Amino acid sequence: MHRFFVDKKQINEDNIYIEGTDVKHMKDVLRLKINDNVEVSCEGTSYLCEINRIEKDNISLSIKEIWEGNAESKVEIILLQGLSKGNKMELIFQKGTEIGLKGFYPVATKRSVVKIKDINKEQSKVERWNTIVEEAAKQSKRDYIPKVEGIISFNEMLEMLRGKSNIIVPYEDEKVITIREGLRDLAHEPIYLIIGPEGGFEAEEVQSFKDIGARIVSLGPRILRTETAGLVAGTIILYEVGNLGVI
Repeated sequence: MHRFFVDKKQINEDNIYIEGTDVKHMKDVLRLKINDNVEVSCEGTSYLCEINRIEKDNISLSIKEIWEGNAESKVEIILLQGLSKGNKMELIFQKGTEIGLKGFYPVATKRSVVKIKDINKEQSKVERWNTIVEEAAKQSKRDYIPKVEGIISFNEMLEMLRGKSNIIVPYEDEKVITIREGLRDLAHEPIYLIIGPEGGFEAEEVQSFKDIGARIVSLGPRILRTETAGLVAGTIILYEVGNLGVI
């Protein structure tokens, strides 16, 4: 069953109103009709709805059933991803949404091949990334849509993370501490997972992480691509301390 996300203002007693780009998608792409059922999510609450009216700019749904969503992990993982070229960022944000990551920050590091200096171009990229994330959240039936924040610099990332307890940095030169060991005794706070771009992190960047109390960990003896590393690390974290596993 198709899932859509709405704001609280779109809910009125026993009805929900679909607006914006979802209207065209429902009518012209999915070809939904009156009496068809859809799922709607709003701030963690899910609704089973039936289409009762289709107009040019909105679609009216009648609420048939309400329940609290259970698709979200209690562990909040924020991925800070070094800017990478091609469509790698799109893949990372899409698959990261599917596995359950709660938010994303694109980060310009020293070895990032991609350099975005035009603010309009940057805004366009971020908007596209958020569109991809929203579609992934619908497909995977998330209860919330993660957000891709604007691109930040390495130093801005350090300042944002200063004082945080749960900072995990997979690093190919770490040979001793495994990610499982790095996840021990975490505080009951969000987990910040930092992944480097194609060229990885420079030694001085890793030292900067250590200076703010980050846990530098290994993902094993094989070198993973940047588009793989965050998904592997995120999946391990969800399995070890979240809800991605057998209950």
